[in-house]
Amino acid sequence: MTLPPPLTVAESNAGQLIAWDGGQGAFWTERADRFDAGAARYLPHLLDAAELEASSCVLDVGCGSGALARGAARCAPAGTTVGVDLSSQQLDLARRRTRQEGLRNVSFVQADAQVHWFAPRSVDVVLSRHGSMFFGDPAAAFANLTRTLRPGARMVLLTWQPLADNEWIRTFRAILGAGRDLPQPSSTAPGAFSMSEPHRVHRLLESVGLVDVQLTGVREPMFYGDDVDDACGFLEQHFAGLTADLDDLARARALGELRADLAAHLTDDGVHYDSAACLVRARRP
Repeated sequence: MTLPPPLTVAESNAGQLIAWDGGQGAFWTERADRFDAGAARYLPHLLDAAELEASSCVLDVGCGSGALARGAARCAPAGTTVGVDLSSQQLDLARRRTRQEGLRNVSFVQADAQVHWFAPRSVDVVLSRHGSMFFGDPAAAFANLTRTLRPGARMVLLTWQPLADNEWIRTFRAILGAGRDLPQPSSTAPGAFSMSEPHRVHRLLESVGLVDVQLTGVREPMFYGDDVDDACGFLEQHFAGLTADLDDLARARALGELRADLAAHLTDDGVHYDSAACLVRARRP
């Protein structure tokens, strides 16, 4: 029996490993269908931008439960797709779903893409759906990923636009913050908005040797539940950190306000909020 090599994680990503291979990873795994449905309308944009060929070799960074990796594998049936993530729970689910779908050209590896050894010049397209914003050392991570690209190969990322342009998180923070002065998400530190400033993205990717860096804004509604009760139950758990310090009365008021706002966003297709992402495309010369 051949044992897998030990997991190597950069010190700057140690906290991410604790979260994603622990409680946060378990939460996302248990609710994988909800998270996939939430951002489902972005998946076609990302796959279209990837311009995959039948024999493309693809690397999916921060693959989670594997929806993007499986989509890429279907677009490149004669190629190979590898998904990497820090969460062993999500990777186990990705493997189960891949077997259920009968896909044989996609595999998954637990790895820190910032430091993991990938075969140089072996990949046609590096993809990431909202997984490229959390590296402790982005310059080192993107340099490592660039080395995997063949000459002329592409990197295609989906990242969030600034907080102000994203109704969903802006609204949930305001309501569940219950009037408190919450710290603003950083646009430079690891987190959802670390690649939300175009000039920073250009500078970062160009510094590791990528060229033809292009950013294209994309807007799609995010799905949060079939009805108000469904959405409220999910969001109360997902954003539990925002209400943990509230007393019972303040928490009840915040959840009541949340329910009212969810009702205002209820459509025939469920509860949706506006969101704004960015397609980032670059090429190795």
